[in-house]
Amino acid sequence: MKAIVVGAGIAGLVTARQLGLAGWEVDLVEKSGGPRRDGYMMDFFGPGVDASERIGLYPRLARVAYHVNGVEYLDAEERVRARLDYDRFSRLAGGKVLSLLRPDMERAALAALEDVPAGRVRLHYGSRVTGVSVRGDGVRVAVDVPAAQLPAADIVVGADGVHSEVRARVFGPETDYLRPLGMRAAAFIVPDAELNARFRDRFVLTDSLDRTAGLYSLRTDEVAAFLVYRDPPVGAGRDAPASPRDRLRNEFAGLTPAVDRLLDLCPADPYDDVVAQVVLPHWWKGRAVLVGDACGAVSLLAGQGGSLAIAGAALLGDALGRVTSADGIAPALMEFEQAWQPVVAQAQASGRRAASSFLPANRTQRLLRRWVIRATKLPGIDRLVTRQLLRSIAK
Repeated sequence: MKAIVVGAGIAGLVTARQLGLAGWEVDLVEKSGGPRRDGYMMDFFGPGVDASERIGLYPRLARVAYHVNGVEYLDAEERVRARLDYDRFSRLAGGKVLSLLRPDMERAALAALEDVPAGRVRLHYGSRVTGVSVRGDGVRVAVDVPAAQLPAADIVVGADGVHSEVRARVFGPETDYLRPLGMRAAAFIVPDAELNARFRDRFVLTDSLDRTAGLYSLRTDEVAAFLVYRDPPVGAGRDAPASPRDRLRNEFAGLTPAVDRLLDLCPADPYDDVVAQVVLPHWWKGRAVLVGDACGAVSLLAGQGGSLAIAGAALLGDALGRVTSADGIAPALMEFEQAWQPVVAQAQASGRRAASSFLPANRTQRLLRRWVIRATKLPGIDRLVTRQLLRSIAK
């Protein structure tokens, strides 16, 4: 059996690995020139932990995890206004909560391709999809580099993210499925030894209204920045800056001295995209199937994208890995969708709730958030909050 997997992010890499281990031949296509360098920190727990342990990926992830003591909310003078204890949350959640930088997760999944016998997975970086043809007897995918079609395959897997090219070509335009949540998120990594030393082992967020800037220290002398702000509706009267960097500087200047310093170092073209969910009635069509953010993005603010990407890809690998003829493809894809769609729907509902409370719109909402965070230090309240979080996301 042969597959073409489009997108070498976390979901695509895990899908390709699992299919390769099951004996499939896989062409893995990625438009970027190599593994992505920029990204944000994610809490990895719930379904992704169970799946990564089952498929043997968890040790690789644990080796690159960060130890985060806590999350601190700082005011304009960089005084701590509220603090969450990460170690306490991890213990209450069963001890298996990893803090992972998205690029590190991707590199761990990439390294795990070494587990597949040589030649079964062929990785093509720098190849953008220019055409997808899904027929009853198979699929053909055209790419721009080299400017040719890949060998015919039995199935195409769209693991190419929120703005999936496979989804657009097979299922319809992005506007039919993308559900913006009224915000944008940006991320970049810059060298700054002083900030790195100052904020080591902490995830720092600004205690601000309508926008939040976060930063955390990496193992090198670098600092990773994560910024979220409200996305004004079209025609709101605000002129669009000339570049993403200018937009971020306009939005976040003056929040704190540390944020201003990060903005000065911001690269010319940082990651900056809409915070959105992807909602489709069905995830497969003929010989095409979607996985990860391409079919069920929960939004960056839910913090479970990496966990769901690994768990969903492992489940898809299980379903397709047992297929030995074309007749088994449709039943396998139906099995995958029926098992995984309810889990993603629940996570998306949690993601919408997280988005609605992530950026306080006024001082009352900000004060309420401080009270809730401080209350988690009280005996019994911490367990209640943890159980509620795990019940709503990590199933």
